[in-house]
Formats: sequence, structure tokens, C-alpha cells
Amino acid sequence: MGEKITEKTFEEALARLEFIIDELEKGELNLDESLKLFEEGIALARHCNAKLDEAQGKVELLLGIEDGMAKTAPFQPEEESV
Repeated sequence: MGEKITEKTFEEALARLEFIIDELEKGELNLDESLKLFEEGIALARHCNAKLDEAQGKVELLLGIEDGMAKTAPFQPEEESV
């Protein structure tokens, strides 16, 4: 795990988390190895959740959503200049 978790993209973190889950489910690791991977998995899950929250915030900002409700305004087309 040379790269810091916070430097991973969402996709990289999710792929590593899936690998960790597979390894833990096999049940072939000793307790220390399992705990180390479990701790990394928790950190990766938190990182993924933060990335999703960040993306949701950007989408809400782009859509003009505030407090869970979309803000609307009447469409006002620009007048064509002749």
C-alpha cells in the first residue's frame, strides 16, 4: 500500500476495497493480516463515501438543489438581436 488512500481515485479505492473483501472472505489470513486489511478497508470505505458525498454536492450545486429541494425559475429566452 505505497500510495496514500487520499490520493486514490474513487475507482482505484473501490477496486482495492473489493480485493480486500475477497481476501477476508477467503478466511486464509492470520489475525494480524486480517486486522490490517480490515483497517485499510474501513479507511477505503470512508474515502469512497467522501468522494460520493463530494460528487453529490457538485451535482446538487449544478442542478441548483438546496436543502434537498430543486430551485426552479421560469425560462427566459434571450431576445434575438436583429
